[in-house]
Amino acid sequence: ITAGGQSALTTALKALAPPGAPVLVESPTYPGMLAIARAAGLRPVPVPVDADGVRPALLADAFKATGARVFVCQPLFQNPTGALLAPERRGDVLRIAREAGAFVVEDDFVRRLVHEDAGPLPRPLAADDPDGVVVHVSSLTKATSPSFRVGALAARGPVLERLRAIQVVDSFFVPRPLQEAAVELVGSPAWPRHLRAVSAELRARRDSMTAALRLTLPELALPHIPSGGYHLWLRLPDGTDEAALTTAALRAGVALTPGRPYFSAEPPAAHVRLSFAAVAGAAEITEGVRRLRAACDEVL
Repeated sequence: ITAGGQSALTTALKALAPPGAPVLVESPTYPGMLAIARAAGLRPVPVPVDADGVRPALLADAFKATGARVFVCQPLFQNPTGALLAPERRGDVLRIAREAGAFVVEDDFVRRLVHEDAGPLPRPLAADDPDGVVVHVSSLTKATSPSFRVGALAARGPVLERLRAIQVVDSFFVPRPLQEAAVELVGSPAWPRHLRAVSAELRARRDSMTAALRLTLPELALPHIPSGGYHLWLRLPDGTDEAALTTAALRAGVALTPGRPYFSAEPPAAHVRLSFAAVAGAAEITEGVRRLRAACDEVL
């Protein structure tokens, strides 16, 4: 049991890779994970992601070229692209990692933030891994509260003791009252009702933002509309200055995230990530997109 997903990722990377080692990451990927890797003295090596998740052939090439022994991925509604690892690629990813003698760190951060229209979810990669290749990370934080820092690391075989030893040194343990609160929460009849309400609200907010963007900002490309998570990933017109747009948006009263921090190497194009979680509702989303239109008119 860990103090949230960020703590779990920190423990996993410390346990699985020595300082100075390469670690394969999706490109683009979660900036917090890149920060963890760099703080541990690791060298993030990008492996491109498309609409179906990480590309297995490029993953195999990266393992061969770098000698890396760790690959960090988000197979379910990847951050920031929202991609879902295609069924035909799941076995390839595990096979490639196994042949490379490597671990796959599966950051399953968004399983409890699925949208109402998502349909049945694929199982975690760890569920299809009898060989101890996958180290699975999950967390209750995003589905509850930023202050509810309870997550988990799951693994098979001797690596579990390595993970436990690192955690004992770093944080000893998550306070028992917090762990007991987590057990009470997920065991309550209110928990599934809460998840259903979150699922419905996320779908409504996603649809509101998507409709507003298509109507008001059609020049921003939205290649993929995810059915899980809490954000959209948009490609900006060629030549757009991400930093200038971010600054202009702030002046207009809109906070967005530029795409550059999501890439461990030079990005192929300019992007922004728009979140629909920290808003009051559909009306605020529509107003935010209207203000973003004014910022784009200033910069584009």
